[in-house]
Amino acid sequence: MLNAVRTLRTYLPTLCLMALFSGCHGGSNPLPSPAATAAQQQQVDTVQQYLDLIPPPSKTRYMAVRTLSNWENPYITVQADMLTLHVLLADANTSPMGIGGMTRPIAARRRDLTVRVDDLAAALSAVPQNAWPYGRVVAVEEAHDTPAKARPQVRRTMEIVMQKLSTLGVVVYEWPEAGSSAR
Repeated sequence: MLNAVRTLRTYLPTLCLMALFSGCHGGSNPLPSPAATAAQQQQVDTVQQYLDLIPPPSKTRYMAVRTLSNWENPYITVQADMLTLHVLLADANTSPMGIGGMTRPIAARRRDLTVRVDDLAAALSAVPQNAWPYGRVVAVEEAHDTPAKARPQVRRTMEIVMQKLSTLGVVVYEWPEAGSSAR
């Protein structure tokens, strides 16, 4: 019995460390519960129903825009671990008089929202329908002045965003020019 206790004392720290580290590897992620999966699917369905109310995109209208400062639909700036959703709210005044002037500046209607990638669908469903004049299309651009070591992560995030938008039925217009932001 005494030998068994000595053996246990000798190997106990090793066994504890093995047990501790066996659960610490990041290679496997636990599967989401069926309830969580169903809730996520219900959220996607709700967002898709909302976005289906927005007409399909008019390619002739949005392809004619040359700078993001003139882009009227929502657009997304992708960073390594977050997004900025830029929204230009529709002008409540329908009169053509004074558009863009001192009394009705366009910058006063622009909103920039910082969003997690997982919350993109919910953020898009909060954008009013009248803020989509080109139809169901979103411009997507990479963040400017991204450090070289962060570029691969930004590109991966960009691909995730484009996949999420495609799943929601939103046309993705990958902004062609770097440095033409509306900031």
